[in-house]
This record gives sequence, structure tokens and C-alpha cells, in this order.
Amino acid sequence: MKTLTLLRHAKSGWDDAVARDFDRPLNTKGRRAAGMIGRHLRQSALEFDRVYASPAVRVMETLDEVWDGYGRRREPVWDQRMYLASAATLLDGIVRLPDAAARVLLVGHNPGLEDLVLKLARANAFRDAVAEKYPTASVAELTFDVDHWSQVIPGGAVLTRFVRPRDLDPTLGPDTP
Repeated sequence: MKTLTLLRHAKSGWDDAVARDFDRPLNTKGRRAAGMIGRHLRQSALEFDRVYASPAVRVMETLDEVWDGYGRRREPVWDQRMYLASAATLLDGIVRLPDAAARVLLVGHNPGLEDLVLKLARANAFRDAVAEKYPTASVAELTFDVDHWSQVIPGGAVLTRFVRPRDLDPTLGPDTP
């Protein structure tokens, strides 16, 4: 059994003047949401053997807040290919993951993460919710009944968890500061 958890970076600040999208930081709401998700991961007893993440500033800051809420840090492998990666690029990396890692966390961007969930997961209510919208700082957990990451195929996963920040705190939903 392999478990893949996908975390979309938290809400970033469009008000900050940055030269490149890559350098855009989180806003206040994003920091709150990421900390809340970290606490949820801890309370849900989710563990990760490996963490892979886009090196974009908003992803780095998301992970800082998540680890603060989680109560301990996991050092990620920063992978430039994950920055704004498509589902196909992400899947190409997943099938090459080391088999010693049974529980992997990927932290990145949309639309790649959302498209990946829709590509890998069989139909269920969580998948329907992802198809509606995969908001910032949301977590999707996919399980695969395989021994090797190379056996991961489209439609081969069960989406066992989809948690949005607003599910934990309604003030983190749309149209709230």
C-alpha cells in the first residue's frame, strides 16, 4: 500500500510587488490556513516518509506554517520541476519515487495538483468535491493498492481524504478576509 498526500500552497499575496510569480509570498489568511492544516495533519496522525515540494516562496512559507501547526518539521526535497507542474509531470515523478517511502507528501500548485487527483482517483464524493474546486491550502490523500510507485496508474487510487481550510474554520472560506 502506498499513500500520496497532496497539499496545495496556501493563499498568496497579490498585493506584494514582486518581480516574479515564483517569489510571491503568503498573505495573512494563507498563513492562518496553513497553520490550521498543520494542526489537522497532527490531530489526524498523518505521517510522511518523504516530502517533495516546489521551491516557490509561497510553498516554502506554506510548509513553514504547516510544520509549526504540525509540531515538528520534515525537511523536503525541493524540486524545481514541481513549480507550476502539470499532472503529467507530477505523475512522471510519482512513478519514480523510492519504494522505501510508503507515505509521501507533495506540496505544489494548481492546476497540476487538482488535475492529478482527477486523473488518479476513482469516483467518490471526495473526488466530486475536488472536481468542483481544489482551494489553496487544501489536502487530498490518495491510497494505492500497490507495492511499487511504478505501478501507480490513472484511475488506480482511492481518494480517502479531502480537507479544505474552510472545513476546519469557516472564516477561512471564500469571501472572508
